[in-house]
Amino acid sequence: MATSAIGPGFLTQTTVFTQQLAASFAFVILISLLLDIVAQLNVWRIIAVSGLRGQEIANKVLPGLGVVLAVMIVIGGLAFNIGNVAGAGLGLNAMLGLDPIVGAVISALFAIFIFVIKEAGKAMDKVAQAAGGVMILLMMFVAIKTSPPVGDAIVNTFAPEQISWFAIVTLVGGTVGGYITFAGGHRLLDAGIKGVEYLPEVTKSSVMGIVVTGIMRIALFLAVLGVVTQGLAIDPANPPASVFQLAAGDIGFRMFGVIMWAAAITSVVGAAYTSVSFIRSFHPSIEKYHNWIIIAFIVVSTITFVFVGKPVNVLLLVGALNALILPVALGTLLVAAYKKEIVGSYKHPLWLTITGVLVVIIMSIMSVITLIQQLPQLFA
Repeated sequence: MATSAIGPGFLTQTTVFTQQLAASFAFVILISLLLDIVAQLNVWRIIAVSGLRGQEIANKVLPGLGVVLAVMIVIGGLAFNIGNVAGAGLGLNAMLGLDPIVGAVISALFAIFIFVIKEAGKAMDKVAQAAGGVMILLMMFVAIKTSPPVGDAIVNTFAPEQISWFAIVTLVGGTVGGYITFAGGHRLLDAGIKGVEYLPEVTKSSVMGIVVTGIMRIALFLAVLGVVTQGLAIDPANPPASVFQLAAGDIGFRMFGVIMWAAAITSVVGAAYTSVSFIRSFHPSIEKYHNWIIIAFIVVSTITFVFVGKPVNVLLLVGALNALILPVALGTLLVAAYKKEIVGSYKHPLWLTITGVLVVIIMSIMSVITLIQQLPQLFA
């Protein structure tokens, strides 16, 4: 879940918002992390207790709702995977100097190989863990290298000079929105971890996933803050790459390539795996051949990038769609938590329900604002 969340968009968003808000971005990170934890705790617990995937739960709450949710997830996952494949190509370009399209194809073949081998699930887990560790270590090195004003960041975490609610919602949507909402929960089900007896492990894992994304976000924030406070100009064409180059020269640029590739390839794998998990229960053939459908998902994403490039208009529409998925998904699961035919005798904690409803309300309002802002751009 964590490495699915840490993709090319994650790196760019964090860099741009730090440029805009400086030390005040620390407050945005704090609030978004709290909202992320609430969303993941609710979603993962209800999936684990019911033993059902998100679309199956939604269909039990309201017949047909699971199909609608699955369509939203698959469309969003496919469109964003085009961006993830592009990010992997750019990562290999920065790391090794390869042409971005060649790098994208090589990266797609690597992702496909993970699902070709017999123990695909375990291989995916190991690749994600290794990539996550490498990303955090390299990011922390660059954060230390830029000598950021840590004191200012700590003060602004609790007393910000300015607040951007749009930045908070963008971060929440990027960390636990769209397919990422269910990435960890569905992976746990496929690993056989379900039932009330596993709740302590599920709770720990859901929080740990958010903590990992938080560590990565904080390290990148500090690295960018160090560059910004030194008065160095960040290249708007590729903000995160510019930060690494300014911080550590050509070596820093190569390190950015490693981080970008690791972030992108794990997002390619996570998006494909989770998106396809939403249609597995619709037909026995899909369940039987789901690995090959995941591979087809990656192939379509790669071909689209190679021949069309990054379709900005599609990504704009899907960005608006993605903002709607979290409140719909979380709201549906909160209703399911109180249906005995779905969760049996399980009693969902009241504090999780209340905080979950607050997240649904906040994200619903902001997703409508996102739609109003983005649809005119789409048809301009």
